[in-house]
Amino acid sequence: MKIVYIVPGTGGTFYCQNCMRDMELVRTLRSQGHEVLMVPVYLPLLADARDISGNTPVFFGGINCFLQQKFPFFRKTPRWLDKLFDTPWMLRQAAMKEGSTEAASLGPMTLSMLEGPDGNQEKELERMITWLRDQEKPDVVHLSNALLLGMAKTLKDALGVPLFCSLQDEMPWIDAIDDPYRQLCWEAMAHCAQDVDAFVSVSQWYADVMKRRMALPDDRVHVVHLGIKLDDIEAAPMSFEPPVIGYLSKMTDSLGLGALIDAFIHLKQHPRLTDLKLRATGGQVGGDIAYVKWLKNKLGKHGFAEDVEFLEDFGKEDRRKFIQSLSVMSVPACDGEAFGLFIIESLAAGVPVVQPESGAFPEVVNATGGGLLYAPQDADGLTMTLEALLLDPDRARALGETGRQAVAEKFSTERMAKEMLAVYSRYTNS
Repeated sequence: MKIVYIVPGTGGTFYCQNCMRDMELVRTLRSQGHEVLMVPVYLPLLADARDISGNTPVFFGGINCFLQQKFPFFRKTPRWLDKLFDTPWMLRQAAMKEGSTEAASLGPMTLSMLEGPDGNQEKELERMITWLRDQEKPDVVHLSNALLLGMAKTLKDALGVPLFCSLQDEMPWIDAIDDPYRQLCWEAMAHCAQDVDAFVSVSQWYADVMKRRMALPDDRVHVVHLGIKLDDIEAAPMSFEPPVIGYLSKMTDSLGLGALIDAFIHLKQHPRLTDLKLRATGGQVGGDIAYVKWLKNKLGKHGFAEDVEFLEDFGKEDRRKFIQSLSVMSVPACDGEAFGLFIIESLAAGVPVVQPESGAFPEVVNATGGGLLYAPQDADGLTMTLEALLLDPDRARALGETGRQAVAEKFSTERMAKEMLAVYSRYTNS
């Protein structure tokens, strides 16, 4: 099968679960003999994905999209000028800036992108279509998320093949935008959805949410859980000498890093947890940098600055080494997420998780049996649940081992690719 897979990049500045899922799916499909053209938009892909993106250019370069949104002059500039802003170095610098990957200030541009050929980035869409027409005709086109739906109709008209769209964490982005753009974006997404043959959600919980928010019929929404590459993942030692809590996600307040730091400070008061450590990784951009500095100062005031590490590198091998050093993983995002890739990354090494009972976290934790849930509205829930696990190493090891076996059975990239191909096959002759 020949597949065009259109994926937004992050510039490699933070732990992007959607990006990692997309590139592992593409790698696995290619290893199975399928021809997949991975097309990045906005920013370059993670460093881990450069082996599969090849020489494919970045379309809808983030700097050009911003300039075209703000200044009508740039909507008519020649390509030679636009190329200056599309160099990898320029785009990676832009990715580090305040607001470049945050939703709140990007309502007008998000709506413009969803308006497709009627938006301010029309010439970027024309450039992509022209380039894709020069490639061999695919069997399907797959959009990485619903924020890209503005290009759906143009792609279908130009290429004449079935079009698919993943559903993975668009809701937090849209809901962070101020009205009237928030409501306008939801309406635009629902309208553009008419041009999509099928949607693929990363969890049942998120499928149900997006069916309501976008008025999607049940028969056009399928669920394919995320998967990870399981080769050579060793079981973590789980020594508890000392016990170590881990955090693996973008280092920002909205994903619960501050809540975890507060819980850590309380746990350090326990007479049996005075040697407790915390390690956090996942990258930071813009305001996150100042926020992490503030957290470090807070830890210093309590005398715990030396007990917490904020690690810069979070590539595939860096993450594996990081997880090997942990006793438990927790990313206490109180509003939940569409899946939580860090859960299965942690459990693949036998490290249990502690997560709020929100979003898709219960679905994933219950499917693996590899962790504990707590009520997010309980102010002490995170601290007490972590304490119960940290003081009972045998239970932690048992949960981790249960989760490790479940991930091996249910959450491989091979299973993910097989289920995705089954969805494609329902709408094609392949």
